[in-house]
Order: sequence, then C-alpha cells, then structure tokens
Amino acid sequence: MADRKISLKELSEQVGLSNVNLSKMKTGKISAIRFSTLEAVCEALNCQPGDILEYDPDAPDDA
Repeated sequence: MADRKISLKELSEQVGLSNVNLSKMKTGKISAIRFSTLEAVCEALNCQPGDILEYDPDAPDDA
C-alpha cells in the first residue's frame, strides 16, 4: 500500500471491504481469504498474490 501511495480507506472503498477487515488482512490476523477478495485487492494495488501473501509454517493451524 505504501509503495502504491494508497490509504487503507481508499483501498477499502475500491475493494468493497471494511477498514476493519482490510486492517486484519494487513496485520495477518486472518486465517482465510476468498479468491474474489484477493483478486480485488491485487487489482486495486496492481500486484500479484505473492506480493501481499506470506507463508508462515509456524503459524497455528485453525483447522
């Protein structure tokens, strides 16, 4: 977001998600994301999923 000079509020308006949900995504406090949401975020930021997702093998398994 910083590289694209876009605020959380602007991104939430473009993607159609609440600031709270995007904030949780930004801080890594989610365990799942819909492909449609991921696609919308990537489209708004002009990036690839790998640019915004990180795999953490030590993260707790919620399953």
